Amino acid sequence: MSEDKEDFRDRIATVNEDGKRVWIFPKKPKGRYFNYRKITSYSLLAFLFLLPHIKVHGDPFLLLNVIERKFIIFGYIFWPQDFYIFAIATILGIVFIILFTIIYGRIFCGWICPQTIFMEMIFRRIEYWIEGDYTHQKKLANQSWNAEKIRKRILKHSIFWIISFMIANTFLAYIISADELWRIQTDNMVKHYGGLIATAVFTTVFYFVFARLREQVCTTICPYGRLQGVLLDPNSMVVAYDYKRGEGRAKFKKGEDRKNIGKGDCIDCKLCVHVCPTGIDIRNGTQLECINCTACIDECDTIMEGVGQEKGLIRFVSENGIKNGTGFQWTKRVKAYTVLLFVLLGILATLLVTRQDFQATIFRQRGTSYIAENNGMIENIFEINLSNKTRNDFKIQLKLEDKIGSIKLVVKNLTLKKEAHLKDRFIVQYPFSAMENGKKNIIIIVLGNGKEIQRVKARFIGPML
Repeated sequence: MSEDKEDFRDRIATVNEDGKRVWIFPKKPKGRYFNYRKITSYSLLAFLFLLPHIKVHGDPFLLLNVIERKFIIFGYIFWPQDFYIFAIATILGIVFIILFTIIYGRIFCGWICPQTIFMEMIFRRIEYWIEGDYTHQKKLANQSWNAEKIRKRILKHSIFWIISFMIANTFLAYIISADELWRIQTDNMVKHYGGLIATAVFTTVFYFVFARLREQVCTTICPYGRLQGVLLDPNSMVVAYDYKRGEGRAKFKKGEDRKNIGKGDCIDCKLCVHVCPTGIDIRNGTQLECINCTACIDECDTIMEGVGQEKGLIRFVSENGIKNGTGFQWTKRVKAYTVLLFVLLGILATLLVTRQDFQATIFRQRGTSYIAENNGMIENIFEINLSNKTRNDFKIQLKLEDKIGSIKLVVKNLTLKKEAHLKDRFIVQYPFSAMENGKKNIIIIVLGNGKEIQRVKARFIGPML
């Protein structure tokens, strides 16, 4: 850390002492890391916009239909009955985030988070194109409303709204499928008020996030920033300023030997502050608002190269790395989370491999008892609930394992449609002589298209001897 002063932690960089927002106009970034970020970001954007249109066996590659409680992930269909798999996957994701943050800090926010990618790689790029770099943007914001300002603002916000509309439609495609979305868009609007309202709401939300909230999402709203504060430790690799090398900072004078006159490598140009999308001064140390976007690294490396100093004054390094010159350390904490991560991965893989395509539950109809026939037969009424997670239809048959009793279906031809549920009743008959103390444990075999798909245990009741 640069100095003992800690007053910068009393408030976030985008709020002044009066509690009013400080609007951020970051300098246009450029450099080696920024080029890597562009490749990563635009690849992820292409993936995001194209994925709803990719199909496997006629179904979307990824669908999160919370309305119908139907989820398709990597071409595999999941239903509410598979919730336990989602629970394990969620826990796995949380552990992965914890481990990733412990090791690499908040780099996810700067390189992979959709909020950052849309904000920095689309919306800010449009601003740079229309309004110019940060100095021109500040000038435009402070000048009175004239023809130039009105024209630029109308053009910018119109494009923002169009892009927000595209994002909203893409996210809706993940929920209701691209085909259903296209049907709503091309059909009579009167029939789809719900879809139109949803699109308008999503568009408005995205526009408000990227036009007004911006970095406030990262610094105030997103819980991951707060989570980072309790996960980071002195061994976490973060974007950090090498205060041992950089202090004391002073303006650069051509030809001077800074080390011999007690000056550090930082020339106090403040470009690392100007380029920061959340407005922080990285020289103050690790801060909640830092999203590890590496823009300050690129800017500082360019300056260091220009004044003949070694690059890396700002770089990926841990606090202990700066203080003691050590590299990344495999601490007990990191090892424990790594072991837990692999254990959960093993559990999830096992659940996915052993997941059944069918799920059947059979129980006696509520509120009923047995029926004693004159011919010595005892009847019980059962209910069956069947779930088909496959893409095929099945003709359902039921039979008893022991072949002593018999089954009568209420509906003669039971058909279980693809990706559907079936609920019906049937009657099981057993001779009185098969009862043991008024009950009998039975196994019902469920057949689909003539093949056994599941065996279900049930209890048959009758009169006491």
